[in-house]
Amino acid sequence: MTYRETEQIKAAEVILKEGGFTVSQRCCSRPSCFDIAARKNDSLILIKAQQDIGCVSPYDSLELRIIAEQVSAASLFISDKTRDKPLEDDTVYSRYNVLAITPKTFENIVLRGIYPLIQAGPGGYYVEIDGEAIKKRRQELSLSVGEVAEKIGISRRTLYGYERGMAKASVTVAYNLLCTLGVPVAKPINIFEAPKNRRKTFMTRARKIFTRNKLLQKIFKKLTEYNIVAVRKAPFDFVVTVPEENIKIIGGVAESQETMLNQRVEEILSLSKVVHAHPVLVTNGRKLQLNKDIPCLDGKELSRIKSPEDLCKL
Repeated sequence: MTYRETEQIKAAEVILKEGGFTVSQRCCSRPSCFDIAARKNDSLILIKAQQDIGCVSPYDSLELRIIAEQVSAASLFISDKTRDKPLEDDTVYSRYNVLAITPKTFENIVLRGIYPLIQAGPGGYYVEIDGEAIKKRRQELSLSVGEVAEKIGISRRTLYGYERGMAKASVTVAYNLLCTLGVPVAKPINIFEAPKNRRKTFMTRARKIFTRNKLLQKIFKKLTEYNIVAVRKAPFDFVVTVPEENIKIIGGVAESQETMLNQRVEEILSLSKVVHAHPVLVTNGRKLQLNKDIPCLDGKELSRIKSPEDLCKL
């Protein structure tokens, strides 16, 4: 992590706490695809400070999305630029399907409730249109789809698409709609909203993340019928969820001669409180000198585990 990224995440922590969020301990024990987790009421978000989002790898973004999806969280990069091109304030960018905003935009959202309207895309800048607002206002003004489309300079088919929520509009078109209808038509972008649709193909890819750790392989075999994924770039090593039972488990696997284990356990415990998950540490049977209390499970006890509920009973 660069000095600039360290300062960005420190500033983000201060802003989140001032905004009423509970913030986890920073993930520093080993390389992680996110720096902190933060929660306010039902909003949970995983945040990574990344000075240049052009340097983010597809794998890191995928793993961040996998973890966020598992714990029903949103994911976010706080960044300054992309490929040496400065990011603009009040605009939402995306890197491999993870949203990215500037520190100033983040502050405006958390402390002032000012959500951006503009989203940067491959072909320029776009706005998410509130189709219901357009249709309602058009009918109030007794205007047909054709009349409004002609005033805006677009086709009827395009306007139909806006009203049905099937298309995004350019900033120019959104402005013309505002001037013509006299009401706001752009939807603010909520960075704290977790994706609602779980994609089977996405989770299938997540399950295929290879692990050489024998203890983790045993856990996968024991819980193969459940929603479990292994992760590489986080303080923990696996996540188990049972949405129907509202069960979330984040677990670490203790490596032999691991020098940062106490630090990693502290981070797992801190994250579990923010994520509302059960923490667990799987060991190879050796005695551990831990400064923190965490439910521990050795290889022999693992043979008695048959479900996530058994882990929770620890």
